[in-house]
Amino acid sequence: MQKVKELVVLTSMVIAGFVASAQDKIDSINLLEETPPFLEECLDSLVNQWYISKATDNLVLDSIDINPIGQLPDSVYIERIAAISSPMPYTYNSIVKSHIELYTLRRRELVQNMLGLSEYYFPMFEQELDARQMPLELKYLPIIESALNPRAYSRAGAAGLWQFMYYTGKQYGLTINSYVDERRDPYKSTVAAIDFLNDLYAIYKDWFLVIAAYNCGPGNVNKAIRRSGGHRDFWKIYYHLPRETRGYVPAFIAATYTFMYAKEHNLYAKPHTLPTMTDTIAINQPLHFKQVAEKLNVKVDYLRSLNPQYRKDLIPAGNNFSLRLAINDASDFAAIEDSIYAYKREAYFVGGKTTVQPQYMTYTPDTPKDKATVYYTVKSGDAIGLIADWYDVRTSDLRYWNNIRRNLIKTGQKLRVYVPKNKTEYYSRINEMSYSEKQKLNSKTATTNSSAPKKNLPTDANYEYYTVKSGDNLWTIAKKFDNISNKDLMQLNGLSESSKLWIGQKLKIRPKS
Repeated sequence: MQKVKELVVLTSMVIAGFVASAQDKIDSINLLEETPPFLEECLDSLVNQWYISKATDNLVLDSIDINPIGQLPDSVYIERIAAISSPMPYTYNSIVKSHIELYTLRRRELVQNMLGLSEYYFPMFEQELDARQMPLELKYLPIIESALNPRAYSRAGAAGLWQFMYYTGKQYGLTINSYVDERRDPYKSTVAAIDFLNDLYAIYKDWFLVIAAYNCGPGNVNKAIRRSGGHRDFWKIYYHLPRETRGYVPAFIAATYTFMYAKEHNLYAKPHTLPTMTDTIAINQPLHFKQVAEKLNVKVDYLRSLNPQYRKDLIPAGNNFSLRLAINDASDFAAIEDSIYAYKREAYFVGGKTTVQPQYMTYTPDTPKDKATVYYTVKSGDAIGLIADWYDVRTSDLRYWNNIRRNLIKTGQKLRVYVPKNKTEYYSRINEMSYSEKQKLNSKTATTNSSAPKKNLPTDANYEYYTVKSGDNLWTIAKKFDNISNKDLMQLNGLSESSKLWIGQKLKIRPKS
């Protein structure tokens, strides 16, 4: 019974992520509270263990010494971290040390599995990072996000190697529906994640703040910066961040250290079964994995491992969907493509017809009750947020009504807008108005008659400010500054969608660098 109790205690400590060593005199309870949930959800996930076991079945390491090295003096860790060549200012402290010992002592088997999987995934990450001239060390983020499991799914709803939340994934162009979840597509999610990281760097100009914002969102990082007195250094805003984010950057530093100095800790990559050379086949008809597996004489699990974005072993037609295969299998597929599509078609698709497309086809929503439909033709200089303001509707509704993704609209595009029936004539005139006339309708445009208070709060010397002028709104103000959006201004100044500006109002733009 005593051994069982000890095992339960040890397991809970591992799930929590890291345990403070006595020599560092760290309060273990506080450390556990600050451990990011990804360590709990990814390192100890039964699903993740199943995934890795499938990738390493019947494979063993060569005859090499794989015994743990044990704890090392702080001076060794400090010297090794200082030797890492990176634009990121890697730091060593007791928190980082706890994470290093987690990876190098307590979770060795998992680390060796990830070292093996990294041989497949890291070249993909590095290629995209290098193309943007971004630090290649960002490739270690999926280690702490998902343990290199493209099927990882957190309790909060984040999915894939890079753990995108639903709305963030949609914002960065990833298709998510009943059949496809591109957050789990290794390549497409990597492109989207690097886009996101690049956007965050344009805001913070500091990679550790970028990594923190990737975890908890820019809003929480901005709050931490304000509460710290304007500091833009991760360790200076550390205690102002959410608890889970406090452990996120230390875990990233530790993951970088562990992968760069794996051999020094007798950590070696376990071989994986994922093919080194792959190719993609464009799919122009609905296709089931079993059709491919039986015609090419491969396992369905093999297809799933290379194509984790398909939720139900089925690839819908259209929307640039593709099937990834080992290079030889891709050649075989191309040679008998027609016969693969035709194989047992009636068993998977009723009547042989494409009956699985509604999730990604365009649609026309029904007119809401007590609403009328008016149309607006997009002009040069228009933005989706401005148009929504002119018609007094939410931006999200306007996107939904018109199948708009990522706020992308083009000149000449005709947009459908649902407005109150008793105001149809009023809103119908907007399409013919000049830009200045439309701006006067904007609910957030500054006016002298605004009912908002006319007294500014004391200014903060750590921030840049802008004084609102006649005709200004959040969109036009944001355009005056690089890498600032209307949402940034709303968050920084405590404004909402319905907030009105007033002439002379001082708005925070961004922290001073």
